[in-house]
Amino acid sequence: MLDVIVVGAGFAGVYALYKFRRLDFSVRAFEAGDDVGGTWYWNRYPGCRCDIESIYYSYQFDDDLQQEWEWTERYASQPEILSYIRHVAERFDLRRDIQFNTRVTAATFEEATDRTPSHWTVTTDDGQTHRARFCIMASGVLSTPNLPDIPGRDAFAGDTYHTGQWPHEEVDFTGLKVAVIGTGSSGIQCIPLIAAQAGHVSVFQRTPNYAVPASNRPLDPGELDEVKSRYGEIRAASKKGFTALPFKPAGRSALAVSDREREDVYERWWGNFGLAFQGAFADVLFDAQANRTAAEFVRRKISDLVDDEKVAELLTPDFPLGCKRMCVDTDYYPTYNRNNVTLVDISRDPIDGIVPEGIRVGETVHAVDAIVFATGYDAITGALLAMDLRGRNGLLLREKWTDGPRVYLGLATHGFPNLFMVNGPGSPSVLINMVTGVEQHVDWIADCLVHMRERGLDAIEAEAQHEDAWAVHNDEVAQRSIRGDCASWYTGANIPGKPGGFLPYVGGFPAYVEQCEQVVENGYAGFALRSFRSPVLCGDA
Repeated sequence: MLDVIVVGAGFAGVYALYKFRRLDFSVRAFEAGDDVGGTWYWNRYPGCRCDIESIYYSYQFDDDLQQEWEWTERYASQPEILSYIRHVAERFDLRRDIQFNTRVTAATFEEATDRTPSHWTVTTDDGQTHRARFCIMASGVLSTPNLPDIPGRDAFAGDTYHTGQWPHEEVDFTGLKVAVIGTGSSGIQCIPLIAAQAGHVSVFQRTPNYAVPASNRPLDPGELDEVKSRYGEIRAASKKGFTALPFKPAGRSALAVSDREREDVYERWWGNFGLAFQGAFADVLFDAQANRTAAEFVRRKISDLVDDEKVAELLTPDFPLGCKRMCVDTDYYPTYNRNNVTLVDISRDPIDGIVPEGIRVGETVHAVDAIVFATGYDAITGALLAMDLRGRNGLLLREKWTDGPRVYLGLATHGFPNLFMVNGPGSPSVLINMVTGVEQHVDWIADCLVHMRERGLDAIEAEAQHEDAWAVHNDEVAQRSIRGDCASWYTGANIPGKPGGFLPYVGGFPAYVEQCEQVVENGYAGFALRSFRSPVLCGDA
C-alpha cells in the first residue's frame, strides 16, 4: 500500500509528487495525458498563453530552478510553459513515479481494520486498482471542457475542435471558413490568430467580455538577471499580495480623485499591467460606483478600437468589470476591423442547431468548413465530479454536492477522510497566481501528513459544522465584492443545471493563508483526527 496517490500531473500534481517524495512518503501519480503539464498539456489552441507574467507564474520551492530557467516573454506561451514543467519533471526525476495515459475513474474510502489502516482504493480506466492511505486530488480547476449540447452537433460535415482538447499536431485553417463559438479567454486569444490565417471567421458571441491589452514583449537577458537577483524579495512580496502577486495594493478610492487624474491612472494601467488593471484603485472590485468608472473607461477603449459602431456596441459588456474573469488580449478588438471577420450576436437569437454545412441561427445557415468551440470548462468542480468518489459508508461526492460544494478551507470535505483537494472550491484558486496557491496548498497538506505520521494518526476528516461555516464565510466575502451576484463560471452559471454559489474564495491570498495557519496553530481545529488504536474521533490530537 502506498502512502499517497496523487491524481493529475499538472503544476499541482508535479509539486505534490516532489514534496511527498522529499518527505519520504511513498507516492504515485496518475495522469490522463502522455506527459506532465495538466492544463498546459491539453490547451494547445492558437494564441494560448498565461495571463499572469511568466516571472511570477513559476515555482519558488527551489532557488536553483528559479535561477536556471530562462523565460523568453513577459507572458509565456503554452509551448514555453509546457517546456518549463517538463524541465521540472526531468530535473527532479519525477516521471518515474507518474503513470501516464491513465485516467482515474473512481476512488473509494475503506475504513481501518485490524490488519490495514484507513485507505483509499483508486480505480483507473485500465481496470486496475491501487491503494493508498491518502488521496490528493490535483485534477485541475480548468480541466473538464464544456461542450455545449447543440442539436445536430455530430452531423457537421467539417472538422470540430475544442480549445481545451486541441490536437497535438498543427491545425491549418488557411483559406477555410471557420466558426468560433465563444468569446471568453480562449476565444479572445485564438480569434486574432485564426482570423490571420483563415479565409473567413464567423464569431458567435452570446456575452461580450472585457479584455485588456497584454502588451506582451520579449524579456531581455539583463531584465531577467535583475529579476533573478531579487527573486527572494519578489516571492516574499507575492505572499503578501492580495492575488499572490508582488503588487502593492492601491490605497486610493476611484471616487477620491478628479476625473482627469482617474483617467490618467486608468490609461497608465491599461497599457502596462494586464489583469492588474482591475486593481488600479482599491475599490474597483468592491464598490459599484467605483467599478463603473473602470468599466466605462474600457467601454470607451472598445469604441475607439473597433471601427464599426454596431460591432463595437455588441462587443461592449454591460455588466460590472471583473465580475466575470477579465481577459488579457493581443489585438482582439482590432481583429473585428478585418474584412474576413463577422460577429454573430446570439444573445437574443441563439444557435438553433448545427447542420452538415454549418451553423443555423433562425432562418440563416452560416456555412463553415470548421467549428472551434471556445466554450470553456466545467470549472473547479468538474474534474472531481467526473470521478466516482465515495467516502465513508459509500457516500457519493456527487450526491453530497447536489446543492453545491462544501469544502473546509477548500482542502477537505466531511465524509471523505484522508482525501485532500488542491485548489478546491472555497480556496482562492483561480483568483490568484495559481502556482503560488498550489505550493501553499501542497505544503499545508504535506505538513498535515507529517503531523499525523509523527503522532501515529490514522485518519483526518473535515468536520461538518466547520465546512458549513466556511461555506457561509465564503459567500459573505463574495457578497462584499461586485462578483457575488454575477452569473459567471465562478458560480457555475456556464453549465446548465450546475448548483449556484461562488466557488473560489474572494478574500485574498494573505487572509486565506492566515486562516489556514490558525487552523494548524489550534491543533487542526475543524478537523477530526483518529488514532490507529481508537475508533473515536478526536479534534485535539
